[in-house]
Order: sequence, then C-alpha cells, then structure tokens
Amino acid sequence: MDQLDVKVLFGARVRHLRKEQGFSQEDFAHRVGLDRSYMGGVERGERNISLENICLIARALNLPVSQIFIGWTDVAPPENTPEE
Repeated sequence: MDQLDVKVLFGARVRHLRKEQGFSQEDFAHRVGLDRSYMGGVERGERNISLENICLIARALNLPVSQIFIGWTDVAPPENTPEE
C-alpha cells in the first residue's frame, strides 16, 4: 500500500468500524454527538480530527481508543464513494 495521509487512513478505519457495527453515517453521527457532515468529512479524510473527537468516536463504538488504531493501515480507503 502506498503511504497515505493519516487522516484518510483514520477515516477509512472509522467507516469500517461503523459499518461493522451496522450504523448508518447519520445514526452514528447522532450517537457520537457530532454533525453528520463533519463525520462524513472525517471518514473521507478531510478533517484533522481532535483527540477529544477521537475519544467520542471510540466511546460511541464501545471500544478503547487504541482499538481504532489497531489494523488501521489494513483498511483500504474508499475510492470517492458517495456518503451513506
């Protein structure tokens, strides 16, 4: 895999975990407490997300923060797929 932007890698990992748990992007954003368009930007790697928001995402996924980063480079980022 080519070296990708960490924001893209993180966003792909969040999208993978969200889908794995069966959340739509809108429902997940509500659960996290962030706007859906912001979460879309995170998943597309457009946002340089804060540590506070990473913690909110981990809590919404019922995962320790460290779990988000385990295997995160193994998740292929989406190729300009439309938001869900």
